[in-house]
Amino acid sequence: MDTQKVGAAPAAASPGGLKRPAGEQPARAAGGGRVEAAALPLTLVILLADFGGADRWWGWGRFLFGTRAARRAAADLCFVRQMGSGHRGGFGLRPDLGLQALCCGFRSPAAALAFAQGNPLVEAYRRHARELALLTLQPWQAKGRWGGVAVAPQGEAPAEGPIAALTRASIRPRAALDFWRHAPAAQAGLAQAEGCLMAVGLGEAPLLRQATVSLWRSVADMDGYARRGGHQAAIQAARAGQHFSESMFLRLRPLALDGVWQGRALRLDGTARHAG
Repeated sequence: MDTQKVGAAPAAASPGGLKRPAGEQPARAAGGGRVEAAALPLTLVILLADFGGADRWWGWGRFLFGTRAARRAAADLCFVRQMGSGHRGGFGLRPDLGLQALCCGFRSPAAALAFAQGNPLVEAYRRHARELALLTLQPWQAKGRWGGVAVAPQGEAPAEGPIAALTRASIRPRAALDFWRHAPAAQAGLAQAEGCLMAVGLGEAPLLRQATVSLWRSVADMDGYARRGGHQAAIQAARAGQHFSESMFLRLRPLALDGVWQGRALRLDGTARHAG
């Protein structure tokens, strides 16, 4: 993750690239050696945008200028990643020049909700995008790291849906061919999975840094997809072939859902209704 702290006291680098506020000392193991940075209790805002026509130039500008605009727009931002997407939000090798995502992490739910519900940068995305979806999410289960940073789970599993999942992996170059050989079956299974309200394939970099964000009606629906079919086969192949140099899996509780994605309006009651 891009972990530049904005609007705080000068910061020093810590393990994993995370920025520490000045004066905060890293944890030390017995004998004086440093230990890895503690997991961060973050709330995520995932912004999905689809640009068409002349507005694609504005969208492409987000990539040109990187994540600087997000850092300037939110003083309490802990990390930010800008990502592209596959064709029509899918998971194949063909990119979609109109789709992109912004993934932001905040240390408090209040800061995340404030960003999603009226930050000037978000409103600029809203004006230019023909479709925009905002997912404000708090992780209750977390495994792995992203850019050397771990996310701390918060609270218990929700009693009812909807729930979200984020998976992210850095693919070893030698394993890329085998990874992408299993991707089509996993994608087809996700599109047809019972209880999947939305899913989008994302990427920080072509071929080798991939992510998936999905929204589910319930934990049971998510588990049903994860443990069978093409997805299960892809997981087994990834483990056997040691496809990933780094990976992260999060299960998240939606605090707010707003907007439309692929013609469907997202709702916290566990539905995704056709916007029309």
